Amino acid sequence: MARYLKAGISNAEAAEADEKVRRVVEDALNDIARRGDAAVREMSVKFDGWERDDFRLSEAEVETCLESLAKQDREDILFAQEQIRNFAQAQRDALQDVEVETLPGVVLGHRNIPVNAVGCYVPGGKYPMVASAHMSVVTAKAAGVARIATCAPPFEGKPAPAIVAAQHLAGADEIYVLGGIQAVGAMALGTSSIAPVDMLVGPGNAFVAEAKRQLFGRVGIDLLAGPTETLVIADETVDGELCAADLLGQAEHGPTSPATLLTNSEALARQTMAEVERQLGILSTAGIAGQAWQDYGQVIVCDTRDEMAAVADEIAAEHVQVMTEDPDWFLERMTNYGALFLGPRTNVSYGDKVIGTNHTLPTGKAARYTGGLWVGKFLKTCTYQRVLTDEASTLVGEYCSRLCALEGFAGHKEQADIRVRRYGGKNLA
Repeated sequence: MARYLKAGISNAEAAEADEKVRRVVEDALNDIARRGDAAVREMSVKFDGWERDDFRLSEAEVETCLESLAKQDREDILFAQEQIRNFAQAQRDALQDVEVETLPGVVLGHRNIPVNAVGCYVPGGKYPMVASAHMSVVTAKAAGVARIATCAPPFEGKPAPAIVAAQHLAGADEIYVLGGIQAVGAMALGTSSIAPVDMLVGPGNAFVAEAKRQLFGRVGIDLLAGPTETLVIADETVDGELCAADLLGQAEHGPTSPATLLTNSEALARQTMAEVERQLGILSTAGIAGQAWQDYGQVIVCDTRDEMAAVADEIAAEHVQVMTEDPDWFLERMTNYGALFLGPRTNVSYGDKVIGTNHTLPTGKAARYTGGLWVGKFLKTCTYQRVLTDEASTLVGEYCSRLCALEGFAGHKEQADIRVRRYGGKNLA
């Protein structure tokens, strides 16, 4: 039986916090829908201390950001984008249009059609999240999206040069300096200065995730990517120092980021807990990571490997770092996760920043029913049909007529019957 050496906040406390976020977001989105740019500007001043006549950056401002980057920084951004583009293109190449003759004279098919306009949110209030620009914009470009608008909050009172550069180099068509609810609300609902998009993508804090949830239906979304989650599955083949580093490396995302150790070794569990405390004493982001660990950190000890896999699937974490004697055993058996990081040589940070897989992943147990952002999220798989012969139309029509009668749909039945009469020369009762 799984034993909790450390537990996070209760479900009731988490639900109360979620309800407060829901109310704030609902009021904000209603305000944007009513007052447009005026509401967006007020929220930007209130939450980010940021105001300007036009939140969209000019070409000259973008160029200034590019020029301010060190040569190595620009090369690093381009390297990361190349890895992400290569993998996204491989995914796109795997998605083929289909056309097949299922009966003589009956042709069915589907086309993978890119979404026309996408809004990419790039978080950057606490840290300039350069990598999120790559993940959204590069992947949308690989899918063939025609118009890509991006929003990122100001960082330390001005546009974050590295984020702006990453958005531009990735291929963004419009770059806005806006954060939070006001950013995703403006892109989804549209204002006099920002044309609405068809889909919202990108990670964010609890307010951004809730805004995307409430906007879903009016626009598409990639998934509900809330506060970062990490699950480390480990056994005695690794040590507490490595486990602690991987837990805190994700806990530093924010004070509500869950970080969980799942192990079959109580010795490793206790060593890791001690290591977390030691590393918090020297980590520059300990103020955030420590709060997350205190409130949302968990340490779970299981008796068997099978129990570890079952608990991991129940948690359905966003990131799952597997450092065990046989990591592929978990790859073959686990079904609920955003992304797996197999073996001690890789880690979540590689996936977050540069290795090529996408870091926008499902949180809040959404991994039970969806994967993360990938090129396919930007594509609509749309079907079509073509009937080539009178005989084929008559054959399908006769079956359709009887099935419509079975359901009581007289109008549907007549759609079939008129074709049987015209193309088959038959009269149906």
